[in-house]
Amino acid sequence: MLTHRERGRRGDEHRPAPWVRTRLRSARAAAALTAVLTFVTVLTVTALPRAADRGANSALATFAQDRGVKATSFHLTARAHPDTPAAELDSARDRLVGQITGDLPLTRDGEHHGTRARTDRAMLNDGYDRPGGMAPQLHLLYLQGLAGHATLTDGAWPGPAAPGEPLPIAVSRRAAGTIGLRVGDTVDSGPAARARIVGLYRADDPHDRYWQELPCPERACLKTLDGGGVRWETAGFAAGDSRPALLAWGGGGEDFWRLPVDPHALRADRLAALRSGAGSYLAGPGAVLAAEATGRPDLTLTTLLPEVLAEATARHRATAPLAAIGPAGVAGVAAVVLCLAAALAADRRAAELRLLQARGGSRAGILLRLLGESAVTVLPAAAAATALALVLLPTPRWTAAVLAAVAGTLIAVLALPVRAAALLSRPRGTGGPPDGARGSGRRRAVGELLVLAVTGAAVAEVRRRGAAPPAGGPDPLLVTAPLLVALSGGLLLARIQPPAVGRLAALARRGRGPIAFLGLARSARDSDGRHRPAVLPALALLLAVTTAGFGATLLDTVDGARLRAARTAVGGDAAVLVPQDAPLPEAFVTAADALPGVRASTGVRIERQTYLLGVGRLAVQVTLVVVEPRAYAEIARTVGAGAFDPAVLADAAVLADAAPSDTAPSTVARPDVPVPALVSPGLAGQLTPGPQRLRTPGGELLATVVGTTATTPALPEAVREFVVVPVGAAAARLPELARPDNWFAVGDIDGDRLRPLFAARGLADASGLAGLLREEAREVSEEPGGIPDGYLVRTARETAAALAADPLQHSTARLFRSAAVAGVAFALLAVLLTVLRASPDRAAVLARLRTMGLRPREGLALIVAETVPQTLAAVAGGAVVAAGAVALLGPAFDLSLLVGAPVGDRLAPRVLPVLLPTAGVALLVCAAVVLEAAVSGRRQIATELRAGDRR
Repeated sequence: MLTHRERGRRGDEHRPAPWVRTRLRSARAAAALTAVLTFVTVLTVTALPRAADRGANSALATFAQDRGVKATSFHLTARAHPDTPAAELDSARDRLVGQITGDLPLTRDGEHHGTRARTDRAMLNDGYDRPGGMAPQLHLLYLQGLAGHATLTDGAWPGPAAPGEPLPIAVSRRAAGTIGLRVGDTVDSGPAARARIVGLYRADDPHDRYWQELPCPERACLKTLDGGGVRWETAGFAAGDSRPALLAWGGGGEDFWRLPVDPHALRADRLAALRSGAGSYLAGPGAVLAAEATGRPDLTLTTLLPEVLAEATARHRATAPLAAIGPAGVAGVAAVVLCLAAALAADRRAAELRLLQARGGSRAGILLRLLGESAVTVLPAAAAATALALVLLPTPRWTAAVLAAVAGTLIAVLALPVRAAALLSRPRGTGGPPDGARGSGRRRAVGELLVLAVTGAAVAEVRRRGAAPPAGGPDPLLVTAPLLVALSGGLLLARIQPPAVGRLAALARRGRGPIAFLGLARSARDSDGRHRPAVLPALALLLAVTTAGFGATLLDTVDGARLRAARTAVGGDAAVLVPQDAPLPEAFVTAADALPGVRASTGVRIERQTYLLGVGRLAVQVTLVVVEPRAYAEIARTVGAGAFDPAVLADAAVLADAAPSDTAPSTVARPDVPVPALVSPGLAGQLTPGPQRLRTPGGELLATVVGTTATTPALPEAVREFVVVPVGAAAARLPELARPDNWFAVGDIDGDRLRPLFAARGLADASGLAGLLREEAREVSEEPGGIPDGYLVRTARETAAALAADPLQHSTARLFRSAAVAGVAFALLAVLLTVLRASPDRAAVLARLRTMGLRPREGLALIVAETVPQTLAAVAGGAVVAAGAVALLGPAFDLSLLVGAPVGDRLAPRVLPVLLPTAGVALLVCAAVVLEAAVSGRRQIATELRAGDRR
């Protein structure tokens, strides 16, 4: 009889071993590599959507903040009542904030509310500074929280106004010093409008958003009046308890609230909802609710938020294609790598799986066990990667990241069972190709035709409707179109590569040595349609190169278009513009022409108050541009704005002026001798035959039209017709036209070298501004480098940098470059996986060849000849496909929003942006292959020679 313990031991001896635990223990290295690959892949595909959201939200916050508090605030006003206490304004503010916060996030930064007097009054006291005889102007307000943003320097903060006494107010110490105000002054603004200055304050931060939109709260402003003359203006502040006296001083007033939106709480994925919420407060239920919350039926609300959010939406839609294509390319390459790893693992275990099936194991049972093995290995790594990405890249939206993680995890889990199912269902025939193989070939052809048809339909649809995605998010069709083009290119490459490499092998067979032939023959064998793992790394390389080349072409095109737009806006590579009636001194023009890098330059006279007489019954106002023809023609050609042949103006000018010596003086002196002129096309259609009369502020000028030009560099944004004449002939008739008031140049010009010429050439006194104007300019708008107010130095390089200083463009470009690097890294990993998997078989072949006299150097050459053709074919194919994708999808992209200015450029194939990533990927992959062969090949060959062929 067996005891209970013996029966239990006997039962243990016949119990089958757990499949998953046994497999993982027997192949720990393979399980660890699978877990690491899964972790890296899921971490990448989860992090990219999070990074895109963070970049878009940060760019939106910067964009909104740069627009200023005026454009990003709700401005509410209502008629002020003398019997309403100041505390009621605070309560109304709280109710408004509670109402609006449900639709848009608000912030206290830049918020203010109070009461302003309806009428601003002059300060009529004797002794106050009166530039040009104009009395200074006083704006009176009550502003809640004033003491929290300013420091009292003299006197006391204003208190309640006593009956019959002047209204106590506080003014800025800087304004008091400028105008001549003193503590204790009673400001006389009329019989019923008196105020007493009881305190002076200093703004804690003059640039604080709290002060913006208030009428000169922290200094005195010099305002130029429409009818001529200037006057000082500043603000005075009263206490909240003095609101009735404040309203009496100003003949009434209005209560106001400014509620800024928090730019850092805006989300790019909620732009449509934010626009709808902001719009409802202009004309909708939000406006009604705001009036009810404050109890002010006459409440008026204004905001520029809908326009700001609409512009932000347009920018987001313009950059969405580039932001989505990069991560989509990485996802495609990562999926290929996971499938490749599973295919290599299944092929390595093909004999084991067939043996299990031959011993009675059902295919479903084997696949379920493989599924369990994959799940145990993959799920922990995927969960850790997802959690790490969510923690390291916090952002409010998590749906896209989690869905990407789930998709990556499913591919990693199912790849091995699906590949094993294909292996176990494949018939094993002998002799010739079985019927199943012919059926598989037909299915492959049908699948490839289907992919090509879908790609053609996607490309046609994208070209038809354009690249702008819907407001709800990225356009899936636009995102997948480049990947479909790359997939179609990969399928064509898989068809073309085997016969091409086979043909090269046949040609190499005629050579002297066997190395090239053997390598190409093995490469042709590995790249045919029956070896799927050899096709997958090529597809990964092709996807990576296509994505990188497509995005690099887009970025390069945008950079070039931005520089051209900047040149057009500036009128060249550099320009100097001056205020009206302030010509550039000849010393400055001479010094600027001699700057390093200047290729062509000229001073230009622009007369905007010019009239063309005799056009119908009316005089047409035109802009007269007086230029030196040769230099100006070179500038126009470089800028691409109105290029013309300088001989058209120069030779005609010479003919007009170069008369015989005995008649030259009379010819030059005669005002009826016409000068040659280029006119705008719209003006040319209105002209009568014969010379045209131009009336300038300095006199009349006759001109003969010798041609037309649609644009001209000196007037990049011309709003009316223009006439271009040569300076030599024009100045001979009207000498004042020889004095330029603008300067344009092309070449490699540094603005930091151009600006100091103002101070060096004495231009600080050339503006003709009064001393007060110069003082005001120094306080608020003085430009660095000693440039007087009104003068402007512009360069195309700085203008292009300003156009490119868009955080959304920077974020999108950075995301794309990161995605391109990740895609190349995954493609390189795919190649290395293939090389490592083929390493034992290659070592056995090299060992046999070593016994036949193969030298080590020849063995390395054989490895290179075997692996490099496939790599180069895939990389070259990716370059061709990238250029094809640009040609097919380029017309659908509108580059204006990416450039930052309206442009007519279209996305077209370019050699250098595609060639650089292609060459980089090729070098990296070839270097990795050669390094792997040099490091591991010798050791494996030595092992094979010692142990023999164990396979």
